[in-house]
Amino acid sequence: MIPWEALDKARAPGGGELRLIRRGAEFAIMLGANPLMNSRLFGSEEALATLAFEEVGNRENARVLIGGLGMGFTLRAALKVFAADARVEVAELVPAVVAWARGPMAELFAGCLEDARVKIHTGDVGALIAAEKSPWDAILLDVDNGPEGLTRQANDGLYSHNGLAAARRKLTKGGALLVWSQGPDERFSRRFREAGFLVKEKIVRANGAGKGAKHVIWVGTPP
Repeated sequence: MIPWEALDKARAPGGGELRLIRRGAEFAIMLGANPLMNSRLFGSEEALATLAFEEVGNRENARVLIGGLGMGFTLRAALKVFAADARVEVAELVPAVVAWARGPMAELFAGCLEDARVKIHTGDVGALIAAEKSPWDAILLDVDNGPEGLTRQANDGLYSHNGLAAARRKLTKGGALLVWSQGPDERFSRRFREAGFLVKEKIVRANGAGKGAKHVIWVGTPP
């Protein structure tokens, strides 16, 4: 078996170390001994974009915000399904992740960062939501491992009542907030509804062949 090769490392928000590793054509990003993402498992990340398109994709000049660049699967799927007049913004907190996307993982990203529809923000997606004056048609959050994350306690604010309400205020009429999670979370489902959303909970598979672990995507729309 081909051994894993260490490519780079970066300080994780809130402490700890992120490591980018590769085995042949396979990439993984680790937090210590915990895998955060793997390039073989992308089905649920793609579903985050396609479910958003199902909610708002027929709009002209759709404006989409993705919280978390990761390995680019949600971004690539969004560029595939949304029209040529859409604008897709990505907020990534860790500068090294953006650098890895342009460097060691450039082939995986397949030039999507150079797409004219794309704008990358290096910084906290919650701060961007709070500061932005113009609303989005869809906000897609794939930050950490979901509401019960591993890397950053401050992510709790993003998924709190106040954070969810802040996102609701920055949606256009009929817009949608989608949240990815590694697994179910009944407390978050309840909190999402309490923040003023109608919520659908979708179970999606981790890989693109309908197999693998079951992940959760919540689709929230203001009434």
